[in-house]
Amino acid sequence: MRNGRHLVRGAWCVAAALLAAVAPLAAQTTSLSIYRDGRVLVRRSLAEALRRGTNTVTVSIDGLDLATLFSPDTSVTVLSAVARYPTTPEQALARAVGQTIAFARERDTVKAMVVRVAPPQVRLPDGRMLLQWPGTPLFPEGMIRSRPQADITVEASRSRQRTELAFVGQGMTWEAVYQVVLGAGSASVSGVATVASQAMRVDTAEVQLVAGSIRRARQGAQDGGVVAMEMAAMRAAAPAAPAAEEAVGEAHVYTLPDRMSLEPGVPVATALFPRATTTVTREFIVAGAIPWRGYFGAAPNATQLVPVQVWYTLRRPQGTAFGDRPLPGGTVQLYEADAAGRVQLIGEAASGHTPAGTDLRVPAGDAFDVTAERVQTDYDVEQVPSPRRGVPASQRITASYRVTLTNAKAEPVTVDVRETHAGEWRVTASSVRAEKLSSSEVRFRVPVPAGGTTTLTYTVQIDS
Repeated sequence: MRNGRHLVRGAWCVAAALLAAVAPLAAQTTSLSIYRDGRVLVRRSLAEALRRGTNTVTVSIDGLDLATLFSPDTSVTVLSAVARYPTTPEQALARAVGQTIAFARERDTVKAMVVRVAPPQVRLPDGRMLLQWPGTPLFPEGMIRSRPQADITVEASRSRQRTELAFVGQGMTWEAVYQVVLGAGSASVSGVATVASQAMRVDTAEVQLVAGSIRRARQGAQDGGVVAMEMAAMRAAAPAAPAAEEAVGEAHVYTLPDRMSLEPGVPVATALFPRATTTVTREFIVAGAIPWRGYFGAAPNATQLVPVQVWYTLRRPQGTAFGDRPLPGGTVQLYEADAAGRVQLIGEAASGHTPAGTDLRVPAGDAFDVTAERVQTDYDVEQVPSPRRGVPASQRITASYRVTLTNAKAEPVTVDVRETHAGEWRVTASSVRAEKLSSSEVRFRVPVPAGGTTTLTYTVQIDS
């Protein structure tokens, strides 16, 4: 019987310990929606029941901005709130007026009464007055508030089991970075979201990342707290599942699979989705010489070196795991393995928000082994008579170009030479067929053999 009683008592103690560990989590839960511009929507659920009518609750929340405080529970209205922030040295000294506190000096401490803060006045034990602080003040713990505290008065139209509060704070950001490892016509893609807190400390919170263009009208108020920013190594989370995504309004919300603890100066990274494989195409593009708008004149009859841009397009067809997932804007890093299998960074670019089913097109930089030279070979201006009375005469500009493309690679490539211009214009002659991409853009797809050179010539006519 004695052993049985000991077993029961031991089991009860274990259960009590587990309940004590779980109770703080059940007492209050935190949920965050973090925006790219530093805003964070903080939602707190408190295990404090509300009776019908007026109630007052006291909460301790980092980063509280009273101006944005409200209850997401539509049966509860916030009537008033008073916030008190972590104690500053000046506030502590003001509270100590009329009290005797200790001051730490280089080798000892001395006690003195604080008479006035500005200018500093203290009374020494022998009655003499000192018009400066005799050392570093040491305050009793009861005079210091370490966390912000708010007394909130709410009106509940009916009794509630919990108290729900929310506000928009400042001091958290996130960014998305995508790693693309290129292969032969394919690419392996992974994405990581990194959350960083500059001012707020949160324990075991549900975290959501909001992507979209969210208009901003006010700059958040800063509290009176002073936050120490300590540098720390990045702590990477290892979620069991990718982030869940859904559309809310015109934004997309990504809910991270695991609860997070965030502290200032310690970034946390988590995967946005499982690694995906897709097809990829590479383009070499030479931008045009004709200005989009404005004066179009004769160019010096000298050959100009022009960059050959390199672009990669990641296919995202609908019906695939990679294609059906909207991608928040971020940074795309392109990698390719060398002969020994070591990946090398070959390009990096910013990307905007990419809806589901939309290909991801990324500029990687300028080509090394594919070069281009352009020269204007002809230029002519003529007056075009007015087609009818009352309509002014116009100018017609005719310009011819020669683009020499050189390929030092061991394989042939195709280079797109593009011209874009607003208004009325046309290509009147070209050695390679001109493809009209839109009302303002044409493309010449020029094949260049391995280790060889191809010359493109074309003439453009513009009326103005």
